[in-house]
Amino acid sequence: MDISIVVPLYNEAESLPELEQWIARVMDDNGFSYEILFINDGSTDDSWDVIRKLSEKNPSVKGVCFRRNYGKSPALNTGFRRAQGDVVITMDADLQDSPDEIPELYRMITEDGYDLVSGWKRKRYDPLSKTIPTKLFNATARRVSGIHNLHDFNCGLKAYRNKVVKHIEVYGDMHRYIPYLAKNAGFTRIGEKVVHHQARKYGTTKFGLDRFVNGYLDLATLWFTNKFGVKPMHFFGLLGSLMFLLGFISAVVVGAVKLYNMHSGNHYNLVTDSPYFYIALTLMILGTQLFLAGFVGELVVRNAPGRNHYEIEEEIRTELPA
Repeated sequence: MDISIVVPLYNEAESLPELEQWIARVMDDNGFSYEILFINDGSTDDSWDVIRKLSEKNPSVKGVCFRRNYGKSPALNTGFRRAQGDVVITMDADLQDSPDEIPELYRMITEDGYDLVSGWKRKRYDPLSKTIPTKLFNATARRVSGIHNLHDFNCGLKAYRNKVVKHIEVYGDMHRYIPYLAKNAGFTRIGEKVVHHQARKYGTTKFGLDRFVNGYLDLATLWFTNKFGVKPMHFFGLLGSLMFLLGFISAVVVGAVKLYNMHSGNHYNLVTDSPYFYIALTLMILGTQLFLAGFVGELVVRNAPGRNHYEIEEEIRTELPA
């Protein structure tokens, strides 16, 4: 099969028939073998009934219906696990992503050798309250991820080589950082294509401004787990050691000042009368706790079942004669 199209959706019953017809026309015009995977994320409208009817008319239409709303990332992950095509295309169900972009995305994967191609909606039909935070968000994501050639990490229209989606796990709200997840999994050939963005035709957006706050938190989590996920002591141990050392030196200085004043016959106060003593004590306690947190983290990682799981691209094995 050439292409699997994964479409996560929530309450998009009105747009589904038009989207299916549009995709089918593009696939037929280009002679692609394909499947459409509609992942119904607990919709409360007639979306699932519409998907049933579409599948009766078009055998290439398949569907998964969640019992309740879980979010876009679980929907995408479910679609990725079921995708059979050589190239996997994701797009939103609101008709803002154009299926006419699919042939070129397919070509970039199969001929240009990209592992992943992300769409870039250079001209957006969104209000400023959405576009300005999006630009700031993407600038931060480029800096943290090191993928400097992408302008729109969160674009729903993306193309993947099949093995990419089989080697990444999209969870929580990590769908915003799929290129970063792919890079961390060793798929570094990541490209970008300018795509057409259309105004929403039916319904209303399902995302609020809180996604920008959550997006930064998720980015911090992804950066930390990628950098220190298998070596937590390198972060907590180093930070804890520095804090303990700073606190210990401060405590020594406070004590040395008192001893000097006692020896010189100067007026002196009790060590416990100095606020610096308590600051030093706090630093030593926090440093010890951070060090122990790193130690506990190392024990957890050591006993994790996937601690020695590595993605192997190829292997050459030579059988020696008996």
